[in-house]
Amino acid sequence: MDFRLRQMEIFRSVMLTGSINGAAKLLFISQPAVSRIIAHTEQTLGLKLFNRAKGKLIPTPEGVALFRQVDEFYEHALQVNNFARDLAQGATGTLNLSSSPCLSYTVMPRAIAQFIARYPKIRVVYHTSQLNCMATEVLSNKVDVAVAVMPIQHPNVKVEVFTTGKMACVLPKDHPLGSQTVLSLADVSAYPLIVHHPSITFGKLVSTAFRDAGLEMRSRVNVFQTDVACSLVRAGAGIAIVDEYTACAGAWHDLMQRPLAEPITLTPCIVRSAFDNQATHADKFIEILRGVAHAR
Repeated sequence: MDFRLRQMEIFRSVMLTGSINGAAKLLFISQPAVSRIIAHTEQTLGLKLFNRAKGKLIPTPEGVALFRQVDEFYEHALQVNNFARDLAQGATGTLNLSSSPCLSYTVMPRAIAQFIARYPKIRVVYHTSQLNCMATEVLSNKVDVAVAVMPIQHPNVKVEVFTTGKMACVLPKDHPLGSQTVLSLADVSAYPLIVHHPSITFGKLVSTAFRDAGLEMRSRVNVFQTDVACSLVRAGAGIAIVDEYTACAGAWHDLMQRPLAEPITLTPCIVRSAFDNQATHADKFIEILRGVAHAR
């Protein structure tokens, strides 16, 4: 029983596009060729990968499970391809990075800009990620470094705090609280409040702060993304408690941000695999990242 690379590529394309026709267009081959290879793959593997219903392909549970493995393998194959291309072009490698979305407004762009200026032959691949995905990303070598807004827990990753931040209040420029330089939780609780959902880290931090202050938190809107909270403030839905990194971003120049009297502390950290003990491009980036954080 052999599952060849070409079969993996075609199977993955069918899963991604949802059809034989879509896979054929993606791979620039004929539809009969795709159908033939999928049928041959099912036969050689002894697995039914798709159910056929009214001309549509519906993945079976086995097909979905296999796709997860194939997609992960394909990501690694792309990394090898990129590495080979870098060698051919005389470049010195690739640095793969991810970060919490809120750090993508200021901290990460500044660090990446300095990094590529200092190391012009190193290519950077960067995306944002959620805290619960970061351990998997670094352990699977999808990223060399993840930068999290708060520490994560995993036995096989190294987590190192490199700076501190705070949550802040974002409000319209004409809001009555704008005349105050610092706002208490009691101040903000008197107005329609937009906060993160209590199931995620920011929401837990804010609800804990209200509880510690002996106040009831009566949120009008719960969100899962900080930029959504700021957009709601802009639209007049209320005031929001968000991370200072997003609050200070230039995208919200028409809003005000005020510090809170009761500090809600953030501890951004560097996340790496515990098995990564070699000096790499990641170390160069981390050095720059620390400098950017120190200069804030």
